[in-house]
Amino acid sequence: MTNPPRLQAGSGPETIRVLKAALADNTLPDTYVSAGSLVYMETVSGGQTSPAADEDSPLPVTASPITPATLAGLLAEHTYVYRMRSRKNGNGGMEHFEEEITPPRDILSSVLAGKTWPGLLPLRGVIGAPVLRRDGTLLQRPGYDPATGLYLASKVDLPPVPDQPTPEQVHTARDFLLNRFLRDFPWAGKADRANYIALLVTPILRHFTRSLTPFALIDATMPASGKSILTGGPGMLYGQRVIPWAYTEEELRKSITAVLAEQVGVVVWDNLAEGTVIDSATLALLVTAGVWSDRQLGASRNIATVNDRLWMATGNNLQVGGDMASRTVRVHLDPNMPRPEQRDQSRFGIPHLDQWITAPTNQLTVLWHLLVLVLDWTRQGAPRADTMAMRQFTPWAQALGGFLAHHGIDGFLTNAADVRGIDEDETRWRAFLASWHHLHGDQHMTAAELRASGEPDRIGFDEDDRWEGQFITTHTGRPPNVLALGRLLTGQVGRWRGDYVIRSAKNHRGDRNVFWVERHEGERHG
Repeated sequence: MTNPPRLQAGSGPETIRVLKAALADNTLPDTYVSAGSLVYMETVSGGQTSPAADEDSPLPVTASPITPATLAGLLAEHTYVYRMRSRKNGNGGMEHFEEEITPPRDILSSVLAGKTWPGLLPLRGVIGAPVLRRDGTLLQRPGYDPATGLYLASKVDLPPVPDQPTPEQVHTARDFLLNRFLRDFPWAGKADRANYIALLVTPILRHFTRSLTPFALIDATMPASGKSILTGGPGMLYGQRVIPWAYTEEELRKSITAVLAEQVGVVVWDNLAEGTVIDSATLALLVTAGVWSDRQLGASRNIATVNDRLWMATGNNLQVGGDMASRTVRVHLDPNMPRPEQRDQSRFGIPHLDQWITAPTNQLTVLWHLLVLVLDWTRQGAPRADTMAMRQFTPWAQALGGFLAHHGIDGFLTNAADVRGIDEDETRWRAFLASWHHLHGDQHMTAAELRASGEPDRIGFDEDDRWEGQFITTHTGRPPNVLALGRLLTGQVGRWRGDYVIRSAKNHRGDRNVFWVERHEGERHG
C-alpha cells in the first residue's frame, strides 16, 4: 500500500476521536451507513459461477456490517495507525519512534457505538441489475448511486443500454422475449404469460413505481412443466435465495426475517408439496408491508427492513386461502400431457432452457432486451393502465399494465377469477353457507343449535349426513366445538362468500348471539 492515511493514536478518548473523524472523512473506501450502522462493500469469494435455476444465486458483493474485528482489519488494510513510543538510544539519551498498532477492541467498539454518521453516504440497498430511478432515468453504472442510495452489483457485465432505443432494437427485444425466450412454456392462457412478464420486469420498475408487489404463485398441473425455470429467470438476473416452505407461522416469520438480511432481489419457496394451501397471516402481512419489523434473530432488539423483494412460490396444483387470494398473482402452466419432460427440445425456440439460463452471457441477453423494452416505454411517457385495480397493489398493476399494453401484450391479470377459484378458504366457506341456507333458510340459530344440526342423523346402524360433508371444519379437518364455531361465525359476519353472507344479532333475551344466512338474488353491487 502506497502512502496510506496516517492515524496517530493517543489516549483512549483521543484515539476514539481520531478514528471517528477518519471514518466521517471517508478514509475507508466503500464504507456506508445503513440504518445507523456502518457497512462496507466486499466481494463474495467462492460463490457458484453458474447455479441451476432452482438453486441460490447470490450477488457478487455484499454489504457487511462493520464490527470491531472487521474495523481492525479495514484499518490495517487501508490506513497506518500508529502511536509514538520512546526508548533509550546508544548515547544514553531517548529517541522517539512510531509503532504501528491495532487499536484495542473496547476502543473500536466505542467508535462504532454511535448511530449518527453525517459524513458517510447512506446505503439503501444492494441491487443485482439496473433499475429505473424515480425520475425515469436508468441506474446502470456499477457501484454506488448517490441519487438513489443504491449500490449496483451487476450479476452480468452489461454494456450500456441506450436511453432511447431504436425501433429496430425494440422490435428485436420484443421478438426475442415473446417468440424465443417464453415461446415454449405451456401457458394455461394469455394471462399467465402476461403476468409472468410483469413479474420479470418488476424489480427493474420497483423504485420507479414506488409500489407494493403482490405475491407470485407459479404452479402447474404436472411436474417438469418449467416452473423452476420461470422463477430462475428473475432470480438469475437479480439474485435469488431459494428456501424451504415453513409450515408454521413462527418458522415462516423467522425465515422471512433471516432472508431479508441478505442482498437478493428474489426469494423463492420452491417445490411446495402438491396441493399445498398457502394461507398465512404472516405472508399476507409481508406482501402488504413496505417495511418488515421483527425481533432480530439471536438478539433482543427489533429491526426494521425495507421490503423490496419479489416473493415467489412454486409447486403443483397449489391453492391459496385466507387473505392471500387478493394478494396473489398466478402464473399457471398446463402441458396437457402425461410426461412433459419428454417434449422434443429440438423444436423449442431455446432448447434446454434450464441450462441455457445459467450462462452469464445468456442472462445478459435476457436483461438487455428487458431494459430496452422498459426504456422504450418510459420514452413514451410511461403510460399506465389507469382503469386497473388490485387493492393495495393498484399502482403496481397500473404501471405494469401500461407497460404490457404499450408492447401489445394482453391478458394481464385477467385470470383473477382463477385465483379465487383456487382459494381453498373461499371455496369451503361458500359451500358451507350454501348448505346452511339450503337446510335452514333464514332461520336464526345459536352456535350450539347450528353445531347440533351438523351431527349425522342415525337411522338404524346407518348415518345420514344432511350436510353432505360441507359443515365447516378447523385446520385439523374436524368440526369445531360450540365455542370455536361461535368465534368462526362472528369472524365471518358480513363477509360475502359468493351469493351468501352470514348475519348476526342478539336473541330475544339479549344474552346470546344468533346467526343466519342471507342469499342475494341477482347481481350484487359494492
